[in-house]
Amino acid sequence: MVDTQPLQIPRPPSVLAVQGLSLKLTDRTLLKGIELRSFEPGITLVMGANGAGKSLFLRSLHGLLPIEGQVSFAGRPLSETLAEQAMVFQKPTLLRRTVWQNMTFAAPSGSTDAEIENLLRQVHLAEKALEPARLLSGGEQQRLALARALLTRPRILLLDEPTASLDPGSVSIIEKLIRAASDAGVKVIFVSHDIGQARRLASEVLFMHEGRVVEHTPADRFFSAPDSIEARAYLSGELLIKPQTTGSPEQ
Repeated sequence: MVDTQPLQIPRPPSVLAVQGLSLKLTDRTLLKGIELRSFEPGITLVMGANGAGKSLFLRSLHGLLPIEGQVSFAGRPLSETLAEQAMVFQKPTLLRRTVWQNMTFAAPSGSTDAEIENLLRQVHLAEKALEPARLLSGGEQQRLALARALLTRPRILLLDEPTASLDPGSVSIIEKLIRAASDAGVKVIFVSHDIGQARRLASEVLFMHEGRVVEHTPADRFFSAPDSIEARAYLSGELLIKPQTTGSPEQ
């Protein structure tokens, strides 16, 4: 009798792999040995209470912090993917130039005026192309920041609460562009406190608590039956209060 072995179908490399990611600044350990593998090509929502480490985690994925451990995208180390990343921060940083000049400054080689005009139309800023960017409203500035990021044709788009405190119109425009980018194959990793927004956008959820990822699950399961005590408390509106300890505080 032939001793057969099951057919082994190789699994594709994970879209995002994090191994032993830790961050210590001075005497505070802020991210604590994060381990995860995500095969989800769509929109990953990073959620958690204030101080959970969400923004630090996102900045780590963008190479902005002196982390320990390893990060890779689609089997490639972080250092090889930085040129293919774009990040939009909660508070946009714009040049002291016009809207148009902010776009042309970020434009990669080969970009055309038509591409810039198209993106400005999508964020409803075409009529303000010659206005100073820093005189725009908060929602308009964030829409410009997202348009500028998308102009670089990123393969990975990192968003740190880009719609926090914005008007509903700006939120709608930004969410539409994020969905379109994801549908076009851009990997989106999005930090948000807004549960309604997470329900609208997320393919999967990473839930963080005290510098760790305590839950990583498809979005539908996360919102219907979260596994962790912390996630259940967060979704029910309970306060996640960190117990008092002696020694140095940790974020």
